[in-house]
Amino acid sequence: MISLEDGQRRILDTVTPLPAAEVRLRDARGFVLAADVVSPEVVPPFANTAMDGYAVRAADTRGATADHPVQLRVVGELPAGTAPSVAVGAGEAIRIMTGAPLPDGADAVVMVERTTADRDDVSILAEAQSGDHIRPAGGDLQAGQRVFERGTLLTPAHLGVLASIDLPSVVAHPRPRVGVMSTGDELVEHGALAPGKIRDSNRPMLLAVVEEAGCAAVDYGIVRDDEALLTATITKAVDECDAVLTSGAVSMGDYDYVKVVLDRLAHERPDSSFQWMQVAIKPAKPLAFAALEGVPVFGLPGNPVSSRVSFELFARPALRRLMGRIDVLPEAIRAVAGSAMPRRRDGKVYLDRVVVRVESGRYVCERAGFQASNVLSGMAAANALAVLPDGEGVAAGEPVDVLLLT
Repeated sequence: MISLEDGQRRILDTVTPLPAAEVRLRDARGFVLAADVVSPEVVPPFANTAMDGYAVRAADTRGATADHPVQLRVVGELPAGTAPSVAVGAGEAIRIMTGAPLPDGADAVVMVERTTADRDDVSILAEAQSGDHIRPAGGDLQAGQRVFERGTLLTPAHLGVLASIDLPSVVAHPRPRVGVMSTGDELVEHGALAPGKIRDSNRPMLLAVVEEAGCAAVDYGIVRDDEALLTATITKAVDECDAVLTSGAVSMGDYDYVKVVLDRLAHERPDSSFQWMQVAIKPAKPLAFAALEGVPVFGLPGNPVSSRVSFELFARPALRRLMGRIDVLPEAIRAVAGSAMPRRRDGKVYLDRVVVRVESGRYVCERAGFQASNVLSGMAAANALAVLPDGEGVAAGEPVDVLLLT
């Protein structure tokens, strides 16, 4: 057996980001930047008010209170989107709306709630300090400032920032197309079950988790235990997609054809490789992996929990690498065991399905249901995987590393 870290390294060493292309900003959510973004201008471009109120000289409001207001003469009104045409002089104020440029002479804004006004004058009910409620020019971004680094995953907020510096497009890595298939004569899509048949739960789960990971999922259905059919389906998926996931048929059985097919395809195609690994983890020990002319193909275990755990530990990091992300490997956080999580020594790292919650400012985790690799309901109840090194497990109250799933 090999270690978890060794298995991850072997896979990531074969994966490179997809070629970058120019992407319209409107379409760029979920893409990953292929180059740093530098601001060509300051944001905001001018000093402006953060409040509706009155632009004033702070010195003119000294001593103002609700009982002893200071009266100023209103010399203009300034809505957002309008350039100032009148300066604020001694004893004067300008009515100003949120986002409007600060007029010359003013150094503070008094919010409208701290004023009373008639048509020509305003009473200031609280003393202002210089800079009150003013957003300075360049307070968000400076010209020449690096806004986002290469490898940044673009969220809606990122797109807003890019729009604020007038970037209609970005250079980014595309979303990978990921083919997903289940294998096995025992699988059915839906409906009544004949003796020996079970419903295919892996493929719907993997299609969903691929999309959740920010990729485009392509469904190749259920493939029977037929070597020729499996070869044709995997070949089609490799030719059409950027990565492929299969589940089942990767262990030591007579009908476990996935590793046989991947091994043969790797020998037939140039610049390709195949590895069948026994990883020292539980669940998800067996893993078949091929890099077929640059397309990573994962033969995930058939047990549904093993399939999901294997995806999180091996496939998701590779997909992140394809997307151009820098943060590819899952990072553990430290939690406290809410109850004992015993295990036995066997040379493996256990990945228990757990529920993590926050109690008194710290993460606390407990096992989520039965831990057998075929019990998918426990996986559904979990929001994290507890990483239990080889040993006797952890007692209640002891620290434990967890990998968050959500």
